[in-house]
Amino acid sequence: MGEWCRNGRDEGDILQRQNFYDRRSSKQVLDNVHGNIYLDKLALNFIDTEQFQRLRDLKQLGVTYMVYPGAIHTRYEHSLGVYWLAGEAARYLQTYQGEELDIDRFDVQTLKLAGLLHDIGHGPFSHLFENGFLPRVVNEYKWCHEKMSLSMVDYIVDEHNIDIECESLKKVKEMIDASSSITVANSAKEKRFLYDIVANGRNGIDVDKFDYIGRDSRACGLGCNFHFQRLMESMRVIGNDICYPAKEYLTVHKLFTSRADLHRTVYTHAKVKAVELMLIDALVKANDYIPISAAIMDPSLYWKLDDTILKTIETSTEPELKESRDLILRIHRRNLYQFCNEYAVPSVNLEHFKEITARDIICSQKSSRVTLREEDVIVSNVKIDLTRGQCNPLESTYFFKDYSTDEKLTITHDRISHLLPKCNQDRIVRVYSKKPELVESISEAFENFQLNVYGVKAQVHDTPEKKKRRR
Repeated sequence: MGEWCRNGRDEGDILQRQNFYDRRSSKQVLDNVHGNIYLDKLALNFIDTEQFQRLRDLKQLGVTYMVYPGAIHTRYEHSLGVYWLAGEAARYLQTYQGEELDIDRFDVQTLKLAGLLHDIGHGPFSHLFENGFLPRVVNEYKWCHEKMSLSMVDYIVDEHNIDIECESLKKVKEMIDASSSITVANSAKEKRFLYDIVANGRNGIDVDKFDYIGRDSRACGLGCNFHFQRLMESMRVIGNDICYPAKEYLTVHKLFTSRADLHRTVYTHAKVKAVELMLIDALVKANDYIPISAAIMDPSLYWKLDDTILKTIETSTEPELKESRDLILRIHRRNLYQFCNEYAVPSVNLEHFKEITARDIICSQKSSRVTLREEDVIVSNVKIDLTRGQCNPLESTYFFKDYSTDEKLTITHDRISHLLPKCNQDRIVRVYSKKPELVESISEAFENFQLNVYGVKAQVHDTPEKKKRRR
């Protein structure tokens, strides 16, 4: 393979870009992250449906906006962004390896549609619905938004008679589900590298993360030192695997650390989690009267479910929804479940960590001043990693030395930097009190639990005295 020219976008590159996104048959949208996005005719057939427009009523970060006021962007914007980046990834590969990889218009369109529709199955309030609410109300049924996305895609095609080839539809669905079902069959597919662009289950490097890391950081007013353009413009395919220049290993690592930073400071912020825990309780209490969970079995019902369910409960006058309304009112008045304290699980205990429960805390109570009940205590077990659990995702990432070689290689952790942590995962245990007057008792029981399990208090700070005395 000859050496590639990567010295910016020359006149030929601009012309090719114009041909790649045929502006005569596309619609232009101005995105606040990526600039001009061109939507092709087939994409518009999906976008201009009530099922896709529902994404406008799903905030990308759920209730995070109650702590970070700017985080009001939606799944709709994110989906357009992933659509665009999937097309850009295909364009770069087609530009530099088009003949070699045999990427055709069918591949490009399929890839872009997968990016557009990858989140069509998300429920209200981001991952709270799937990971917090459903496990409380649905027994022995494993549900995930990726599977619902597949059902929603079929439903939209049938409901609106969208003219799409069966083979294209099949591949779109496989690409959406790639992150949750990497099978032997998928690994043997022709042009397997295409399945790693939108939802990469091999190492987590995909355009979905490229978009949401930048978009979420911007919305929350945070800086972001990860720049996906360097990876997009320098990637190449070797042996059916997407590879990156070896000199970009720190850029790859920044992708994962930036994601972990967002989890720590935004997605799992202690106040955000407090609001989420209250909202989950409100939805669970409302579920008996409003069959929210029943919608997950039927796309024709599911698409009508979005964040406006909160306003539906809040404005209802039905007595059956009073408990849920009261919880929502508490959220608005910032009378939240009280965060008592937290600790990070010691690294030596991570491998055999078992999630802590409210019962574990109340069983550690020694003071008889007040008797704690399980329903008074909430424990939040937070996991933050680099997408691969305790493993380093760089070990599953392929690199190459330069463009004159077809040899791919991996970079071990010790060759990256001695400054990087040895452990790739954090487990944080947080405890909350539903009632302000119980903060002191719950905090003491929480400290006793740590002493019983670890022999020391693992938390960094003591619970403030003014919080303990709050009534």
